[in-house]
Amino acid sequence: MSDTKITCPVCPHACKLAEGQVGFCRARIRRGDKVIDQNYGRLTSLALDPIEKKPLANYKPGSYVVSVGSYGCNLRCPFCQNWEISQANEHQVPWKTVSPEQLVQITLNEQKVYTNTIGIAYTYNEPLIGWEYVRDCSKLAHQHNLDNILVSNGYATEAVIWEIAPVIDAANIDFKGSNQDFYKQCAGDIQTVEQTIKILAATPTCHLELTTLIIPGMNDTTADMEDIAQWIAALPVKGDPITLHITRFFPQWRMQDRPPTPKQTLYSLAEVARKYLDHVELGNI
Repeated sequence: MSDTKITCPVCPHACKLAEGQVGFCRARIRRGDKVIDQNYGRLTSLALDPIEKKPLANYKPGSYVVSVGSYGCNLRCPFCQNWEISQANEHQVPWKTVSPEQLVQITLNEQKVYTNTIGIAYTYNEPLIGWEYVRDCSKLAHQHNLDNILVSNGYATEAVIWEIAPVIDAANIDFKGSNQDFYKQCAGDIQTVEQTIKILAATPTCHLELTTLIIPGMNDTTADMEDIAQWIAALPVKGDPITLHITRFFPQWRMQDRPPTPKQTLYSLAEVARKYLDHVELGNI
């Protein structure tokens, strides 16, 4: 076996890994001549949720989804609300292996009890660092007429997004800010996320919604929202119109140094967004 390091192709971090080394995301690992998703099927969280909790406001309202998550993330947002699993590795959080077949069967069983259960949501941590599991589950879910919901930071290479887009029925992508400075504080870049959004918006079979968390002093100005809303409004969309969720910040993880976003700030920014977008929702009010 060569001692040459192998580059992980899943996100722009492009981690160069030696044998047995784990990437920045804490979930992908070098095994032999490949970088694989070590967290494949390793679920830390499983729950039946209203679809509005994802949040999806305009996709099959009133329905439920089986929400699943693993561990790890390829961003380091200091305000992460799921940091206990998203910033953990395999040794820091309990997990249980659930195969795609088992997950689909769990969902079908829930559907027998809660008949408005429509499918599976890949969420909680960053699902695209283990995109192979999402792909495999999604293909099997479609064979059983189940929907697939992706809740993601969108920080993945185009190859991954093109691979996954055809099997995703609805997605909510975090659109964290309107500039690179914001994303730099999260160890990401805005261009990658924008490209993910463009691909999903151009996928006619994928309903797309976006979420922007409004953090005091970071992205809470009228100019910030003008930039975000105008950019979304200019997107070529082949499916449903895009819904923007404007969400209230509460102190979390490494960002305990500022108060919750004032409610009035969200109301004001929603009015700004509605100048350009027909579907704007407020969250955490």
